[in-house]
Amino acid sequence: MRLYLSSRSPRRRELLNQMGVAFQTLVFRDGLRADAATDETPHPDELPLAYVERVARAKAEHGIKLVRERKLPFHPVLAADTTLEFAGEIIGKPRDAADATAILRRLSGQTHRVLTGVAVNHQNSTEFVLSTSEVRFRQLDDDEIRHYVMTGEPMDKAGAYGIQGRAGMFVEHLAGSFTGVMGLPVCETGELLKRLGFKLF
Repeated sequence: MRLYLSSRSPRRRELLNQMGVAFQTLVFRDGLRADAATDETPHPDELPLAYVERVARAKAEHGIKLVRERKLPFHPVLAADTTLEFAGEIIGKPRDAADATAILRRLSGQTHRVLTGVAVNHQNSTEFVLSTSEVRFRQLDDDEIRHYVMTGEPMDKAGAYGIQGRAGMFVEHLAGSFTGVMGLPVCETGELLKRLGFKLF
């Protein structure tokens, strides 16, 4: 079986390749032409768990709509969403360098949760799994935050850091899924795909 990946994320592509899953990428419009169905803006008073499930499901369901519109061969559509929860607040991707700096200062010396939801639309039904991890940063000084932000690495990542990149040096403790923090928990994703009939081995 093959599937479509509703994501631009190179990390998710890398992790699906690691799992041995055959896939094609569905490209969504972004920026001013982005589809309202995949808008990642949190709703007022939306809880982080509800947010990550809503967005992952919306991406998968929009993906199957694109398959129909583009008259592509039918395969399951996989989508994922990763967000951080800190002090009950949803922390997504930084708006700019100043926002990235502010986020990293908040996370310095603190523990936050990383929530990654994975949704697969298959045979007109969407299945969902959630990976929850706790990450504690060591104390970060302003110079290392500034230098890290200058690399550009934080700009397309929830919580303004990539654990698989230079920010791995910030992580003092991780409880949960390393690949979930990257953006696609391979254990939970593999179990979900097996339930849907994929043979991964």
